[in-house]
Amino acid sequence: MSKYRPQEISVVVPVKNEQDNVASLIAEIDAALSKVKHEIIYVNDGSTDATLSTLKQLQKKYKQLRVISHQQSCGQSTAVRTGVKFARYDWVATLDGDGQNNPADIPKLIDAVSEGVELVGGNRRLSRRDTFIKRISSVIANTVRSAMLRDDTPDTGCGLKLFQREAFLDLPYFDHMHRFLPALIKRRGGKIVSVHVQHRNREHGKSNYGTIDRLIVGIVDLFGVAWLQRRAKLPKAKEE
Repeated sequence: MSKYRPQEISVVVPVKNEQDNVASLIAEIDAALSKVKHEIIYVNDGSTDATLSTLKQLQKKYKQLRVISHQQSCGQSTAVRTGVKFARYDWVATLDGDGQNNPADIPKLIDAVSEGVELVGGNRRLSRRDTFIKRISSVIANTVRSAMLRDDTPDTGCGLKLFQREAFLDLPYFDHMHRFLPALIKRRGGKIVSVHVQHRNREHGKSNYGTIDRLIVGIVDLFGVAWLQRRAKLPKAKEE
């Protein structure tokens, strides 16, 4: 076993109106990490359905389940950041709450950690289960982003990631930052690794994020992150 392999994991799952998906996904996360000390943090981002009450009921069965709530919806990036701030362990795994990310892939991300690695990202390219429009927009967005930011990541939009908590909290915070984590980690000098992961069909509910809205906002954010990269400095400092 690698000495760099995380031994404790906080799993952060942002959710909004996912009442029919939470129970099965929590069971899968718990099973996938049965040999790893872990906690599961669900961030309820202003849900208006029975998501919160369902999570509270599930806490009776899963003692490692923690539930954090936003009084109103603040968006996925803010929900992820809230979960990371509440996390107890040094390494944090994130995945989408709709069940399209497979928790069974989390151990693959854990095994990919080596010296200097601060983020391991999932790559869904071989098994994408989305509409044609979403797949095409994702390919275009990833191609443009990769060319501009050179972030060494083929699929930055995948919700399944593993990263150092300290490194994440050291990043500049802005809405939608979760789509640019590899570029931001690289900006601070951290290494990035990608591994192939599964992608599944959504079984219940519908997406809370519009494809066109994400594309427009992503373009604006892309130039902002490129601006941050150009102004980054990585000094080699020591105490005298």
